Amino acid sequence: MSPRVGGHVEGFILLHGPGPAGVIRAARRHMGPDARWSGSAVRPGIGQYQGVPPETTLLPYDAVLLLSFGGPEEPTDVMPFLRNVTRGRGIPDERLETVAEHYLHFGGRSPINDQNRALLEALRAELTGRGLTLPIYWGNRNWEPFVIDALRQAHGDGVRRLLAVVTSAYPSYSGCRQYREDLAGALIELAGEGRNLQVDKIRHYGNTPGFVAPVVDAVLQGLSAVPPGSRIVFVTHSVPIEMDATAGPTGSAYTGSHEDTCTVVAGLAAQELGHDPDWDLVYCSRSGSPSQPWLEPDINDHLGVLAEQGVPGVVVVPVGFVSDHMEVVFDLDTEAELTARNLGLAYVRVPTPGVDPRFVAGLVDLLQERAAAERGEDPPRVALGEHGPWHDVCPAGCCPNLRNLDRPAACGVDWTLRTPV
Repeated sequence: MSPRVGGHVEGFILLHGPGPAGVIRAARRHMGPDARWSGSAVRPGIGQYQGVPPETTLLPYDAVLLLSFGGPEEPTDVMPFLRNVTRGRGIPDERLETVAEHYLHFGGRSPINDQNRALLEALRAELTGRGLTLPIYWGNRNWEPFVIDALRQAHGDGVRRLLAVVTSAYPSYSGCRQYREDLAGALIELAGEGRNLQVDKIRHYGNTPGFVAPVVDAVLQGLSAVPPGSRIVFVTHSVPIEMDATAGPTGSAYTGSHEDTCTVVAGLAAQELGHDPDWDLVYCSRSGSPSQPWLEPDINDHLGVLAEQGVPGVVVVPVGFVSDHMEVVFDLDTEAELTARNLGLAYVRVPTPGVDPRFVAGLVDLLQERAAAERGEDPPRVALGEHGPWHDVCPAGCCPNLRNLDRPAACGVDWTLRTPV
């Protein structure tokens, strides 16, 4: 499969959803000075959510859940963690030991946990700054603190309904439904203990202003550090082609949503550059059986192609990642950077959104948006690009588990809590 290639950008759409503002402006060429980028700041209408009125409540929710992937904290955690990640897939320890070397290269400690701690504190500060003093819990799919333990603690604290922020920005089985399955398993087990909870989640946010704004700034800063004629290389986690084909309500939502976001980022960067930058979308972190086709090209192979074409350098943009976790610091900062050095390519890897204040504020905007919708209000739903805002509640069969179509998944229209007998 060829990389998704960008070049001339005809325009992109900023959707403001219901409300008096309507569609903000449809095409880049028609956007006025109030919708332009200026250095590291974004003027109103683009970089921050202007449509949600200030609220001092997230009712009907009484807590927030930060739901993430998890990672080892020390060397002895690495293999048990990897077994959790691959549970039920029959992957032998010999293959896991190869992946374990990535973690051991960094002392056996994943950066994702400290990044989640920082995000947790940033979200708490943003919530408090808006007068939202409800508790926020943190739970992981694959390592401590596990989501079931976080939810058990929440119930013990008197919480009954939570709204989740998942640290995955795009739709796919591994990026959405698998989290929903783990939520469902935890909720079912807790219901069996007499601890009934309801958990909803905010919509996918890879095309929201809070996510896009820091990415655009990073691209512009990266381009200033490489030779003229260098290329933007957007990178995300590879997944099996079959998984992408069934992602979202109608399929191909994983690649489609990434391509949409890349187009928006390139279009906004073009406003400052004065020309449309060339870009590609490529992949990293392929795993699984060699016989199973995954999304390609791998970034290392693509760097070789660019070098052969005489491209002098690259700005590598981990657009598929919320923070600089293992796939970024190993696959991009270690392997891909070495590949570029050996090829003689100038190489700049730009930061992920992390705890950029615009990203954090955007997540809280989405919390407020979902809470308002649950109260029966009609909040504005801001999204950039052609796709528009994603659904709040996942449709039936969305991003299916191709190994187990009957496994329950929370936060969907087909979710019904079934108490174990």
